Amino acid sequence: MSPTLRHGDALLVRRGGRPVRPGDVVVAVFRSRPDLLVVKRAVRPQDGGWWLHGDNALVTDDSRAYGVADVLGRVVFRYWPRPGRPAPAPI
Repeated sequence: MSPTLRHGDALLVRRGGRPVRPGDVVVAVFRSRPDLLVVKRAVRPQDGGWWLHGDNALVTDDSRAYGVADVLGRVVFRYWPRPGRPAPAPI
């Protein structure tokens, strides 16, 4: 998720609450890789799950490689080492 998040960032994730919307940063598992827990940006609902992309367009370890994902929760806050909300998707 670089440049939005970096390896080692500690996140507060909310399960439930308001529904996931396109542009939210989420924690999810791909249906084709249920052993892989990922943090990605929700793009659009698809087939009862979500299509996810990372913020680095050159890295394709997201729905382009693994397909539809099931969202487990929405990232609401990064509390360490640089506290703050996840930034909107880069342009």
